[in-house]
Amino acid sequence: MEKSDLLHQLRIDRSEERSRAAGSRVWIGVVVAAVIVAALGAGAWWYLRGGVAFEVEAATAVAPASGPGGSAMAVLQATGYVTARREATVSAQITGTLTKVMIEEGERVETGQILALLEDTAQRAALAQAEAQRRASQAQLVQFNSQLAQSRRDLKRAEDLVGRKLVSEQAVETARTQVEMQAAQVESQKKQVELADAGVQGAQVQLDYCTIRAPFTGVIIAKAAQVGEIVSPFSAGGGFTRTGIGTIVDMDSLEIEVDVNESYINRVVAGQKIDAVLDAYPDWKIPGHVIAIIPTADRSKATVKVRVAMEQKDPRIVPDMGVRVSFLEEAPKQGAASPPPPKGVLVPSTSLVERDGKSIVFVIDGDRARVHGVTPGQQMGELRLVDGLAAGARIVRVPPAEMADGSRVTLKK
Repeated sequence: MEKSDLLHQLRIDRSEERSRAAGSRVWIGVVVAAVIVAALGAGAWWYLRGGVAFEVEAATAVAPASGPGGSAMAVLQATGYVTARREATVSAQITGTLTKVMIEEGERVETGQILALLEDTAQRAALAQAEAQRRASQAQLVQFNSQLAQSRRDLKRAEDLVGRKLVSEQAVETARTQVEMQAAQVESQKKQVELADAGVQGAQVQLDYCTIRAPFTGVIIAKAAQVGEIVSPFSAGGGFTRTGIGTIVDMDSLEIEVDVNESYINRVVAGQKIDAVLDAYPDWKIPGHVIAIIPTADRSKATVKVRVAMEQKDPRIVPDMGVRVSFLEEAPKQGAASPPPPKGVLVPSTSLVERDGKSIVFVIDGDRARVHGVTPGQQMGELRLVDGLAAGARIVRVPPAEMADGSRVTLKK
């Protein structure tokens, strides 16, 4: 056997080890890929099943409205807000420092009631000065009147003496001129007294500006300034000057503003009866009527604004509350049968979504959104009649595409 053959036999064959190592690397790669896929799947499940909370707006399912006693049916439903026709942010008419604030949120105030006081040292000093000037003018007027009276007596004596040739005509003319001059001086001083009176009135007005009063009877809904802050009727730079003391709302002026889709505005007329349901009190129907249809459309939303009056006043009704308005048709004639109310509840059209070929809504259950199947029905303005959902249920108004059953939700403020 040759030497080369012997060396070949002594060489270690490593091909099998390389094959096993390659197989091990392939297996490890498969395991790593599987772990990554599982992690991604778990992350997606965590995201969709509630790991991330969706910020949503809630809506309430309401039963279709009928008129009082069931005599009228809703021909249109729309959503809106309670607004105040008489609302004012009260401010000072001059710039000054607050020394006293006598209002709090929720407090009722009457017309003319004092809300706050400003530092008035300068105004009181100006008033005292104006009153002193008036007294000086009045005293000077008394002096001029006395001098005029004396000059008139001198003139009368001179006229008596000139008849007896005891004084000259020139002396009489001089006395007469003195009377006329002093009479003019008295009239001038009277004007000075009037000017002083006006100065006192002006100083009093400036002093009165330091007392801030309620312009009408209402409820304080916001307190905007505190003692020690500077208030001004003009906006100042730097953010150190307040432009208001507080905001007052006349609760007797509350009404509803509704945006009606322009496709359905033909169903609304002035004076039409309505039923209003507040989102906060879904079981409470408030009767009312249409005040006016504002003769302009919102191009961006394709809606027309409608003003609605509420025929019941209640402390529970506050500005900016969400409300649903049912516009009612005319009551049927006596003896005519009233049609039965439609079956189901009304929800915003945007709350309906399609999942797996079925119509669903997301019902808010605590901090979770639960899938709830429904059967869509008639479209009524911006609302949709659906079957399979209880009245009063809280649902997601506009569900995100990523929302799934059990997703966490937080309500928009």
